[in-house]
Amino acid sequence: HYGVSAESISERNGLGPSPDLRVGQYLVIPPAEAAGAIETTTVAMPGSGSETPLPPSASKPLPATGTAATSPATRPAGIEDRQTAASDNSRLRMPVQGSIVRPFQKGSNEGIGISAAAGTAVVAADAGTVAAITRDTDQVPILVLRHEGSLLTVYAGLDNIAVEKGDRVQRGQKIAVVRDANPPFLHFEVREGFNSVDPGPYLN
Repeated sequence: HYGVSAESISERNGLGPSPDLRVGQYLVIPPAEAAGAIETTTVAMPGSGSETPLPPSASKPLPATGTAATSPATRPAGIEDRQTAASDNSRLRMPVQGSIVRPFQKGSNEGIGISAAAGTAVVAADAGTVAAITRDTDQVPILVLRHEGSLLTVYAGLDNIAVEKGDRVQRGQKIAVVRDANPPFLHFEVREGFNSVDPGPYLN
């Protein structure tokens, strides 16, 4: 259907010769004309030798084009400051401030969609290392950060990435901006190793 071999897809997603795929899993499909030339991006923790799971395509987890973004409700004065403080005390902080327009649903949406204006700064949810920078089927950048405890965070729907693979980043450091889309928003995932999990408990 995409004019890309199974070997190229397996290589781009860091899968083995006999990948164990599940229903609803998203894969990065390399462009047909460049499928054979794409280099597999893997990052291993020191001494572990394990591959970094590349993120899914951001084209499917995001709301369909034309879906109206949910506008954040007007908050009384002081509420936003308290929410920011709570975020700073959580395991992870919100990578961008905005309303969640698409919640996590295992098997169909491996992360959450956060509404934000185009050009809004996207920050690292916690201190870590840039494990991978790749692109989805629409050539929109996807960024993966590795944190302590084999935890990964995935950011999609980006533009103007401000870091490079291998860079160390601090919690709250700007890593990119929200891409201009219709509507604009950030797709954010949390992964425990290879498994995607609900970001909510980490952010609350």
